[in-house]
Amino acid sequence: MGWLTKILKGSKSPECQCHLKHHEDETTPEKARFSDTSSDFDKEEIDRAIAISIAEEDDKGKKVIDDESRLEEDEKLAKALEESLNVKSPPRSSPYDYISSFPSYNPFYNPSGYRTCAGCHSEINSGNYLSSLGAVWHPECFRCHACNQPISDYEFSISDNRPYHKSCYKYLHHPKCDVCKHRIPTNGGGLIEYRAHPFWPQKYCPSHEHDGTPRCCSCERMEAIDTKYLILEDGRKLCLECLDSSIMDTHECQPLYLEIQEFYEGLNMKVEQQIPLLLVEREALNEAMEEEKKGHHHMPETRGLCLSEEQIIRMVSRKPRIGGYRIIDMFTEAYKLVRKCEVTAILVLYGLPRLLTGSILAHEMMHAWLRLKGYSTLSPKVEEGICQVLAHMWLDSEIYAGSTTSSLSPSSSTSSSATSSSDPAPALSESSKKGKRSDFEKKLGEYFKHQIESDTSTAYGDGFREGNQAVLKFGLRRTLDHIRFTGCFP
Repeated sequence: MGWLTKILKGSKSPECQCHLKHHEDETTPEKARFSDTSSDFDKEEIDRAIAISIAEEDDKGKKVIDDESRLEEDEKLAKALEESLNVKSPPRSSPYDYISSFPSYNPFYNPSGYRTCAGCHSEINSGNYLSSLGAVWHPECFRCHACNQPISDYEFSISDNRPYHKSCYKYLHHPKCDVCKHRIPTNGGGLIEYRAHPFWPQKYCPSHEHDGTPRCCSCERMEAIDTKYLILEDGRKLCLECLDSSIMDTHECQPLYLEIQEFYEGLNMKVEQQIPLLLVEREALNEAMEEEKKGHHHMPETRGLCLSEEQIIRMVSRKPRIGGYRIIDMFTEAYKLVRKCEVTAILVLYGLPRLLTGSILAHEMMHAWLRLKGYSTLSPKVEEGICQVLAHMWLDSEIYAGSTTSSLSPSSSTSSSATSSSDPAPALSESSKKGKRSDFEKKLGEYFKHQIESDTSTAYGDGFREGNQAVLKFGLRRTLDHIRFTGCFP
């Protein structure tokens, strides 16, 4: 049986090498067929060797195998040899398994095998093909979803699992201006350049900052081409969202003025004197500011003023009549200011939302309190800064106020909580528009706070930040005492 053992030993090694090579190197069908032919040839040689061996033993007179158990053993061994030689080739990977080992997009790869184009659904017989988006394509069938032209570039864009030329994708998804609704143009360097409001989600072409596009005088959003703003008598424009809570005349503002006075009283800063509050047009406010000899620390767009001189002011006495998107009738009357104390009146620009009007009132009321309490000759940074702190505190308290029938009292150095009010609720709710606030009005209040916090001017911006830090650290009362004795923040 030595010849059988040699055959068994010699026949296993080449087939194993072929199997490993096929598995690792992805043997082609031609090579696989060659491996099967070699197996048949080896089997015939073995059968022939067995026959010759038996014949030789007979010729030499050796003992013939007649023992049934020995014969059965040889048959089993021969069967085992046959099974060991009949080794099947390892299964070839599917076309998509084969493709998966390559990059998702390779227009130059040309493996063999059956493929179906995802574009025309016909068989890909020969030639180059593309593999992308989990499928295979004829090069001419892989087309841009926008222009329907073949994509021959190595790089392309995908949106909703659809291919696009990069240029087509850029055109379709190019950002549009929220004002003119056109696509925002590219700059000289080929880059998309636009402006964005620091608070509101509004992006627009840079040219709109210089082409006279109007802004709302309250929220400062630009007027879009598909919207209309109300034109006030003095030329300002007011968006319809801000108009919804605007205060239009002096009488309408009085309940809000009482709320501000109660806010100060809750801070133990009650103003004893009766100071007139007047809502005025922009022209009247500018004229009063020119006549005023003190307190010229005003913002570029003055919206409030604390007066110390006797003057004649034209106030808005009744709510204006609105026709279409403009004011068609204004009702004003002259009001003579009489000096009874250091402060003769507080003026506020008409037509602003309640929260903005209230913050201006809180700011100007602090000017009045400082003058009435003898805080004289303060630097603009200190005086305007502490006034902005009080305006910010009032806004903070209003945003987090709990109900429409509550007034405000301080709960910390930077915010106030609501306490019950003795004023009639119906009059307060109707005249000051202090009711359940819309989401926009809440957002508007946050924006007015943001304006105070992000102001870049020295007097109003830096002054607020230094004053607010002092109040947070030392409290309002100690900060005010320090200002009285030193003229600066602690």
